[in-house]
Amino acid sequence: MSEAAPLDPEDQKIITLARSARARNGVPEGAAVRDETGRTYVAGTVALDSLRLSALRTAVAMAVASGATSLEAAAVVSAAASVPEEDLAAVRDLGGPGTPVLLAGSDGVPHTTHQV
Repeated sequence: MSEAAPLDPEDQKIITLARSARARNGVPEGAAVRDETGRTYVAGTVALDSLRLSALRTAVAMAVASGATSLEAAAVVSAAASVPEEDLAAVRDLGGPGTPVLLAGSDGVPHTTHQV
């Protein structure tokens, strides 16, 4: 885990998308991932009686279901202080080691970058 560096516009875009998903759906967290072709997948927390998924795992699942073969980056907007290991593992499974996961607060300002 490291302090976030200045963002390029594509990384800011996925943070904005994650923040929008969180606000639009009224869920604890929003996430977005960018695949190897630049496509983005956006999700919020899934909290059904029979299914519970974090926003990040949901976004990764959406990317896989849409045919993505790798990830360039991921972003999570949450009140949490860190990204859970199981979420990082999902990004690592698709994106490989070194894929950045940006964590931002509800204001959309990134405060941490995890390198999976």
